[in-house]
Amino acid sequence: MQNFSYAHKNTRDGERATLTAQFNKPKISESLAQLRSRAFDREIPVSDDETLCFLQTVLSAVQPKHILELGTAVGVSGAAMLDICKAAHLTTVERDQGFYNEAEANFARLGLCDRVTQILGDAGEVINTLPENSFDFIFMDCAKVQYVKYLPRLKQLLKRGGTLIADDILLFGYVTGEEEVPTKRKMLVEHVKEYITAVTNDSGLQTTIINIGNGVALSVKL
Repeated sequence: MQNFSYAHKNTRDGERATLTAQFNKPKISESLAQLRSRAFDREIPVSDDETLCFLQTVLSAVQPKHILELGTAVGVSGAAMLDICKAAHLTTVERDQGFYNEAEANFARLGLCDRVTQILGDAGEVINTLPENSFDFIFMDCAKVQYVKYLPRLKQLLKRGGTLIADDILLFGYVTGEEEVPTKRKMLVEHVKEYITAVTNDSGLQTTIINIGNGVALSVKL
């Protein structure tokens, strides 16, 4: 298995079982399904079925034109978002050179190059270079410990009425107390809890924490 620098478990069968997982399946093309399957085989952290299904459902409703993704990995979730939003452009940020290169090849293979702006770099640095009020949808699936740090800037980047989704917010059940927190993950869990507190108490956001997949926080900028 590749050595990832952030919390990760195999996502093929879902990192965290929920009672609704059996019903929530994404609708993706055969070519994208094959790319996703190969990523699972290599234990690359791509979205589980339930999370990807939820993401597609929300996107189907809001139909954003400008999407920001923090954490490209190999491009599976980005491609899935563009498949739902036919008129959208995706700006996606990835710090790992290998993932960046592989995503670039995958976007080309799927015929999406002209609808994607890939940026290689640290998400915290990159978001400070992007123009304010330039995105109507943000999908954050990067280093969980940084979520709360990135939040103020992401609010500036998001248009009024825009949607922010933060993935893996329940962190394998550590955040809800379903699973005992390993010593090495305790600080990470505290940072994720800080993010949850921040978005649920922010007067400029309407937020709900949703118990699907590994947990997502859905926020809308008021």
